[in-house]
Amino acid sequence: MDRDSTARNEIRAKLAQSREEVRSLLDPPRGQSAGNGDASGPGRGDFPRSRTMRMLMSGRGLGTVGALAAGLLVARPVLALRLLRMVPVSAVARILIARAVSALKGRPEDRGA
Repeated sequence: MDRDSTARNEIRAKLAQSREEVRSLLDPPRGQSAGNGDASGPGRGDFPRSRTMRMLMSGRGLGTVGALAAGLLVARPVLALRLLRMVPVSAVARILIARAVSALKGRPEDRGA
């Protein structure tokens, strides 16, 4: 019995250690998050964490996605329209409206004319 309990305790310790390693990989401390310097507000540099998603969410990334969509529309219009039906229109419209409003708020010098 004593051997079994020590073996279980060792296994539990190893599991706890591996869980902690996985937790540290998936959720790094806030000080270690790789912000690319374009953080415009508190917590803005933390999300998204992956470089690919940060690139896609930037202005250049949106241009790249737009160019890919246009190329797909020209090359295979049926496939592009089928994929377009899968996109949640309300979410995309909300994002576009929010970007348009924030772009208009960012340029107060144009209104003063």
